[in-house]
Amino acid sequence: MSSPSFEVRPWGSFTVLDDAMTHKVKTLTVNPGHRLSYQRHQQRAEHWFVVTGTATVTVDDQEHTLGRGDYIDIPMMAWHRIENRGDTELTFVEVQHGAYFGEDDIERRSDDYGRA
Repeated sequence: MSSPSFEVRPWGSFTVLDDAMTHKVKTLTVNPGHRLSYQRHQQRAEHWFVVTGTATVTVDDQEHTLGRGDYIDIPMMAWHRIENRGDTELTFVEVQHGAYFGEDDIERRSDDYGRA
C-alpha cells in the first residue's frame, strides 16, 4: 500500500488512499455548485459511496440522487459524472477496479473547466 496523496482540482479535491495493482481507492470532495466532467473509462469500473452531502449522479444520461450511505456502481465504458447541487461539501469514496487506473484513462464528453 502506498502513502496517501492529495490533489486539488477545479471542482474540489481528492486523496488517493490506496493504489494497488488490482484497485485504487480515493476520497473525493466536490465543492457546492461544482461537478466533475462527464466522462468514461476504457479500463476500469468504479463504485461510489456517499459519505456526506447529496450527490446528483448521471450514468449514461440517467440521473440518480444519492445521500449519505447510498452507493452506485459505474460500469466500464459508461458515461458518468457526479455533481454537488447543494450548499455543503459532498464527500464520497471511489473504489476503482479493472486493468488500469491512470488519470489518462479518462475520455471526456463535456467539462465545465475546458479540459480535453
